[in-house]
Amino acid sequence: QVELVESGGGLVQAGNSLRLSCVATGRDVTYRAMGWFRQAPAKEQEFVAGISYNGETRYADSVKGRFTISRDNSRSAIFLQMNYLIPEDTAVYYCASYSGPLLVSGNDAWGQGTQVTVSS
Repeated sequence: QVELVESGGGLVQAGNSLRLSCVATGRDVTYRAMGWFRQAPAKEQEFVAGISYNGETRYADSVKGRFTISRDNSRSAIFLQMNYLIPEDTAVYYCASYSGPLLVSGNDAWGQGTQVTVSS
């Protein structure tokens, strides 16, 4: 069983940056793909970014060039550096683990979420 704890959300003005962190505990976390998802009010949850066990990354079109996902296996942690934030990025951000090493696996654990609010 994997447990995930996010941190780093907050309120920022448009154009500024935030860095989200997620610490994972549990079995084989360093061999799992990991990802970030978000859910804005009255909208469905959407994929934001993912990273495989070996560092291959994938991004939603809406965040390409602005967000960067990374991982530090020595700390069982992943990060989401968010630059040039816009109000449309406002959402609750969730860290998620995949059941396998690649991003084609299904998600099997979720964090509690961290709120990101971007003011115009």
